[in-house]
Amino acid sequence: MQLPVGIILAGGRARRMGGLDKAFLTLGDKFLVEHVIERIEGQVAGLAISANGDPDRFMEFGLPVLSDSVSGQPGPLAGVLAGLDWAHRVGAQHVVSTAADTPFFPLDLVERLERAAHRAKTPIALAATQEGGRTTRHPTFGIWPVTLRHDLRSALEGGLRKVTLWTDSHGAATTAFDDHTVFNINTPEDLTQAEAML
Repeated sequence: MQLPVGIILAGGRARRMGGLDKAFLTLGDKFLVEHVIERIEGQVAGLAISANGDPDRFMEFGLPVLSDSVSGQPGPLAGVLAGLDWAHRVGAQHVVSTAADTPFFPLDLVERLERAAHRAKTPIALAATQEGGRTTRHPTFGIWPVTLRHDLRSALEGGLRKVTLWTDSHGAATTAFDDHTVFNINTPEDLTQAEAML
């Protein structure tokens, strides 16, 4: 498989953080988004950030900044779509997504997602955690084929917002990760916990 490109999803509204731009919260001596860039950039052939608002706030990282092409801030699937459109323009076949507030995902994220999709013979694979026999999917971590970008655009324009409704329609596979690796920072308490984990 051709090495995928990566998309960092940084378009959330951060309501539980009082509307702060979570990408620029400080963890240790770096912004959250810097931790994410460092973990993903060696796993992909190219990298972009999906974010609405002023793209210049990300200028120091030297990465393309992609805004939603579907109106109404429809959520993370719009960021995935922006990544798929960009991937098409640069000649990539797949996009791997992660979120700007998830600083601990594994350095073999891409390999594990690719392996899960290949093993299950499905176009999409998502990260998941398991507890007590229950599987919880974490769809901000996924591998997505560029060939589905038109299907995704139609779904979003038709009003679909829930990520797993769309991924289920394509038989998405999952691969298990430890809880701490998919930990995302939504609240001030989460940031305190992340400092301890760091």
